[in-house]
Amino acid sequence: MKRALHPFGGINMIKSSFHAYGREMDSEFEYLFTDLRKTHNQGVFDVYSPDMLRCRKSGVLTGLPDGYGRGRIIGDYRRVALYGISYLVRERELQFADLQSRLEKGEDLEATIRLREELAEHRHALLQIQEMAAKYGFDISRPAQNAQEAVQWLYFAYLAAVKSQNGGAMSLGRTASFLDIYIERDFKAGVLNEQQAQELIDHFIMKIRMVRFLRTPEFDSLFSGDPIWATEVIGGMGLDGRTLVTKNSFRYLHTLHTMGPAPEPNLTILWSEELPIAFKKYAAQVSIVTSSLQYENDDLMRTDFNSDDYAIACCVSPMVIGKQMQFFGARANLAKTLLYAINGGVDEKLKIQVGPKTAPLMDDVLDYDKVMDSLDHFMDWLAVQYISALNIIHYMHDKYSYEASLMALHDRDVYRTMACGIAGLSVATDSLSAIKYARVKPIRDENGLAVDFEIDGEYPQYGNNDERVDSIACDLVERFMKKIKALPTYRNAVPTQSILTITSNVVYGQKTGNTPDGRRAGTPVRAGR
Repeated sequence: MKRALHPFGGINMIKSSFHAYGREMDSEFEYLFTDLRKTHNQGVFDVYSPDMLRCRKSGVLTGLPDGYGRGRIIGDYRRVALYGISYLVRERELQFADLQSRLEKGEDLEATIRLREELAEHRHALLQIQEMAAKYGFDISRPAQNAQEAVQWLYFAYLAAVKSQNGGAMSLGRTASFLDIYIERDFKAGVLNEQQAQELIDHFIMKIRMVRFLRTPEFDSLFSGDPIWATEVIGGMGLDGRTLVTKNSFRYLHTLHTMGPAPEPNLTILWSEELPIAFKKYAAQVSIVTSSLQYENDDLMRTDFNSDDYAIACCVSPMVIGKQMQFFGARANLAKTLLYAINGGVDEKLKIQVGPKTAPLMDDVLDYDKVMDSLDHFMDWLAVQYISALNIIHYMHDKYSYEASLMALHDRDVYRTMACGIAGLSVATDSLSAIKYARVKPIRDENGLAVDFEIDGEYPQYGNNDERVDSIACDLVERFMKKIKALPTYRNAVPTQSILTITSNVVYGQKTGNTPDGRRAGTPVRAGR
């Protein structure tokens, strides 16, 4: 299969990918995106501070989208099928004109100019999607008239997204029940039967499975394999109490039988206690046979968003489709931060000063209160480095690798979140629990750096429903989030926080030395937290 090149995110990752696979990059191509056309990656590194570079090198911040597409944006691809391109273009033209008064009055001038430019880019991207479809012989300027056109129009919208971006997650959204409307209408008109409907969905899913990006082995190790995270959410309940499961929900799951199991698209069941029992049983049966479904709590997210039209970006990040977007933020390593707190900001693996220089904790037995005071100080520092780096990254991504074809399928005014994350939570929690409830003696190298720990006694461990240690985990999460929220964010994005490392626990572990909970250097941090 062909792998797509996306140089606007950064030429270095493409060059490294070529070398990893024994190929040489075309010199003219390299010259174009090195000397003539600035990339997102170059813009970020032009502005990074020395502290940020050290955080990146050490792994206390890892996976930052500073050299590849940020992803985590879900275009409402249904809009192309529902409205047609001509309507969407006209909508953007009216929105552009509506800003003229604000522009001439000088109201919020920089933001107004930027928004007008983005609306112009949306219009251009929509016309490019129409032009692309025309090359395949389809006129998507008008709304889809039947099920086959609805699938085709929707696919063209998603195809434009993956042809223009190689984000870490290029989610599909929530399309199954939408397409079911067209299929049912064709059934009633007698122009489609069940076998043909399943074939339509099979072919659509097959196309999604074929998407590939050129990426480095390091990227694959960070995100476990070769994912694009084309997440499609299925099922869930409506705000009015009706189920959103349709016959087409079953068809999407059935593709795992007709074509065999596959990780993409990432089919995700929005689970509710109120789901139809037949769908629950079928989803369970498909899971047992294929191990290819993901489940998330619709009862929790639907009420939290007060919306039944949300989807999942990547694996866990919900957003209302076409109305919200996320600035992907990777994760901060709290386990490593704890080691900085003990060692006065010196990295235990690189043996260099990464955090602010403070007096190391030199007690023979670590004192919980002293460790917590130091950790709180280093969490302050880490939050500043983290948010500052993310502000730079997303400013530059908007400037040099803007997702026009995806954002054209959003409302004009979008609610933005800054998606922060924590890795190593359970390691940090267990380490603090050991320090508090047992006796932890640092073992130091010739320079006085704590490189290992000797534990004397038992201590409660996270994940066993023990409030003594669970309260430590809650405190760490709330404490770090409070520090994050206190900082200004690019485009006033609202900070969020995920506690997840299902795809990167190995990488974070490799970057982290021996920890006070007894975990050995280089071994994975606990998956899922």
